[in-house]
Amino acid sequence: MRNFSFFIARRYLFSKKSHHAINIISAISVIGVAFATLALVCTLSVFNGFQELVASCFTAFDPQLKIKPVSGKVVSAQDSCLVVLRNHPMVAVYSECLEENALLSFGERQMMVTVKGVQENFKELTSIEQLLYGEGQFKLEAQAHDLGILGINLASSLGVSARPEEQMTVYAPQKGERINMGNPAASFTQMPLYTSGVVFSVQQEKYDDAYVIVSLDFARKLFKESDGVSAIELRLNPSVDVQEAKRHIQNLVGSRFQVLDRYEQQADIFKVMKVEKLIAYVFLSFILLVASFNIIGSVSMLIIEKKDDVLVLRNLGATERMIKRIFLFEGRLITAIGAFAGIFMGLLLCYLQQTFGWLKLGQSSGSFLVDAYPVSVYWSDIILVFVTVIVIGYLALWYPVRYLCNRYLAD
Repeated sequence: MRNFSFFIARRYLFSKKSHHAINIISAISVIGVAFATLALVCTLSVFNGFQELVASCFTAFDPQLKIKPVSGKVVSAQDSCLVVLRNHPMVAVYSECLEENALLSFGERQMMVTVKGVQENFKELTSIEQLLYGEGQFKLEAQAHDLGILGINLASSLGVSARPEEQMTVYAPQKGERINMGNPAASFTQMPLYTSGVVFSVQQEKYDDAYVIVSLDFARKLFKESDGVSAIELRLNPSVDVQEAKRHIQNLVGSRFQVLDRYEQQADIFKVMKVEKLIAYVFLSFILLVASFNIIGSVSMLIIEKKDDVLVLRNLGATERMIKRIFLFEGRLITAIGAFAGIFMGLLLCYLQQTFGWLKLGQSSGSFLVDAYPVSVYWSDIILVFVTVIVIGYLALWYPVRYLCNRYLAD
C-alpha cells in the first residue's frame, strides 16, 4: 500500500499538469523550502565559526584543565588530592595559580584589577608568549624587582607604556582587618610592581581590561597566603583525551574540587552563544513553516485536479487511506527535494566562504579579529536541519491534506 501510494505521488509530482500553475507553485514550494533550509545551514555554521573563534582566543590563555575548590577561594597547594597530580602520567605541565582582586595605581590613575599569580612554567602551560606585544619578553622577576604583565586595555586605561621598569603600586585589603577610617592605608597591603616591557592581548575584554600577570610568590605576599592557591592549572600530554582525563582527575581529587575544561572555564560566554544560536534556529524554523504553506497550496490544487483519477483508483480497489497517502507523499517529496537542495547549496556556500571569505565583517582589513565571517560546519547541525525540515513539512501537511481529501474527494 505504501509503495503504491509513493509510486502514484512520484508520478503526479513530475508529470505535466493540465493547469500549468500547479507546476509553477510546486517549483516555488521546492525553492521556498530550499532557501529556508539553506538559511538554517549557513546561519548555524556561522554561529559555530564564531564559537570556535572565541574558543581559539581563550585557548592561548586558559589551561586545558583547571582544578578549583568547590567551596572557598583558596586551598593549600600541599593538599594530598592535588599533590598526587604533580607526577601523574596524563599531566605534562602542573602549574599553581593564585587569583584575587586588588587595586592597581599608576601616577594619579587607579583601577580595580584581577591579579593572577603564576609560576614560571605558565608560558609552557599556555601560549601566552604568542599574545605579548612590546620589546620585552615573558618575565615576572628581574633582580630585586617584581614585574607585572598587564592586559593591553588596562595598560591603556592607566597610561602605562610598554617601557620596562615603570613603577606601579598594588593595594590589597588585609584579611580579617577592619578598615581604619583614620588611616585607611594601614588596612591594605601595599607592594611596588614594575612593568616588564610587554603587554598581552587576548582580544577579550575580561582579560585585556582587568588582568595583571605576576609571579606566584608576589601574589602570595600581597594576599598573605603562605602556600595558598586558587586553582591548579594543567596541560595534558598530547596523546591524552581531554574529556577522559577530566573524568579520571575528577575521581582522583574527589567532590571537594571541580575540574573544568576550557568551555566550562568560560561557561557564561559560551552559554550566551548557545542561546543566541538556539534563538536563530527557532526563528528560521518559523520561516521554514511559512515556506511550507506553499506546499499546502500546491497539494490542494493537485487534489482538486485529480478528482477523476481518484475515482478510477477507487474503482480499482484503492481505499480512502491509500488515496490520502498519495497526496501526503506528494507534499513530503516536495519537502524532501527542497531539504536536499537547500542542504547542498548551504554546504556549497559554507565551503566557498571558508575558502575565499567573500562575505566580509567590515570595509577595512584588520578592523576585526578576522576579516571574513568564520564558518564551521557540524554534521550534527546538518542532521538537525534535515530532521527539522522533514518534521515541519509533515506537521504542516498532515491536517490540511486530510481535510481537503475529505472535502473534495468524498464519495
